[in-house]
Amino acid sequence: MSTTVKENYLKALYFLDEQEGQINLTELSKQLGVSKPTANNMVKKLEEYGWVNYQKYKPVILTEEGRRTAAMIIRKHRLTEMFLHRVMGFGWEEVHEIAEQMEHIQSDKLFARMDEMLDYPRVDPHGSPIPDEKGMVIEQEFQSLTEVPLGQKVKLLAIAKSSKELLHYLNELQIRLGTTFELLQVEPFDNSLLVSCNGGAPTMISHKVAKSLLVK
Repeated sequence: MSTTVKENYLKALYFLDEQEGQINLTELSKQLGVSKPTANNMVKKLEEYGWVNYQKYKPVILTEEGRRTAAMIIRKHRLTEMFLHRVMGFGWEEVHEIAEQMEHIQSDKLFARMDEMLDYPRVDPHGSPIPDEKGMVIEQEFQSLTEVPLGQKVKLLAIAKSSKELLHYLNELQIRLGTTFELLQVEPFDNSLLVSCNGGAPTMISHKVAKSLLVK
């Protein structure tokens, strides 16, 4: 099994565990676009590395070593995204695919230098936390813009499940991390939100988009 495939599986296991609280092969196979038998065979190979514990018909369990290794892959990915965005001037909608390739580079020195040049950032361009050099993650408590009471002012600090299409759309609305919102109205028909961005003219945002905007 190549390093890229192995690490992609491990990363998918990590995110499923974070999102669902447990890992089953059906969800893993759907996320990676492979058959369930293929996912089953790959998980067995990951068990040989000591990254998972697996018993037939039971959820897959990440070991501490598996969780730490996955967090280090995510660290490389998010550091790369921030380096591309802040140092090289790439848009936040452009960095994911490049970081997907660079996260498999086996050079601690390279990513330590990136971290230093960036002055040790806590989050990536989308507000997702960057694991530290030990694989520890400091999660922050945010709420979705859909949960904000009328009249309250909040600041955008992260994007949940940021797709390229969503980020392009936010660019069109001139919404970025740090944008302030005041919720003016919720449309009863479809729960779309009328908001003021940075104190400007009212803007209508769909409920689907607003749900991805994490604020505080």
